[in-house]
Amino acid sequence: MTDYYNAFETSPVPAPGPDAAAPELFRGIYGMPAFVTIPTSDLAASVDFWIRGLGFFELFSIPGQLVHLRRWAFQDVLLVPAASAPKEPPAMSVSFACVLSQVDSLVEDCRALRPDSVDGPRDTPWNTRDVAVITPENARIVFTAAKPFDPASEEARNLAAVGITPPDDVGHGDNETHA
Repeated sequence: MTDYYNAFETSPVPAPGPDAAAPELFRGIYGMPAFVTIPTSDLAASVDFWIRGLGFFELFSIPGQLVHLRRWAFQDVLLVPAASAPKEPPAMSVSFACVLSQVDSLVEDCRALRPDSVDGPRDTPWNTRDVAVITPENARIVFTAAKPFDPASEEARNLAAVGITPPDDVGHGDNETHA
């Protein structure tokens, strides 16, 4: 991991902590570095679930052709009409960052709309709390929230075992010094 360094300033995701606050919904227009396109057989129902259940907003739409949804910067989803949706969710998933304070309400909101849509939350060996949601289109969406870092935890040992160490106060960490 000698070529890696702390670059949290390039991301809208806040540093993990008990008081981490979600950034505002991002309404700016930019060249999207990554996005997901999801076909749906019921565009209106899909938009409703993504907005009311998952916390996205409609950035814009092209009637009958596309709805562009977003949460934070770089969390873009394009819903497009299709003749049918897959009968089963794929093994593949798409993940979006959230903060710990959003996990419970996300679970409640999704279950209120689709009672069997949520799996979790569950804690991971890499120090996150994840919630998997199956959307009306049968897409598998994972919301992942970083937990506060405890250097004495099993998760810290798991990360250190693969070369990921936390930066100290002067920028040392991940086996490198950065200004």
